Amino acid sequence: MPAHTPPEKTPDGHFVVIGGRRWRATDPDVPEDIAARLRRHLMAARRAVRAAGDQDAERAARARVQRAKVALGERGTPWWVESGERRRRRWEEGLAGLDADFPE
Repeated sequence: MPAHTPPEKTPDGHFVVIGGRRWRATDPDVPEDIAARLRRHLMAARRAVRAAGDQDAERAARARVQRAKVALGERGTPWWVESGERRRRRWEEGLAGLDADFPE
């Protein structure tokens, strides 16, 4: 099985290019163990969006997607304009909130 090839990045590293579209890249300063936990929340939330049986469930699942993506730096204030302290606070608070609301 071939190894996973990371997506192409823009020269400044702020975006990944997938299928010709630019998407904001994950904050590269998020420690890998934290990023992995945030990605687990993100994937669980995406599954919940697909499985939602009503508008309230879908809305809640989409809010969880948003929280995970903000914590990863993929949405919200661009990570490259935030201070290191603010970036760290973003992922720490985001993960703490997701873990509290959605324990594994």
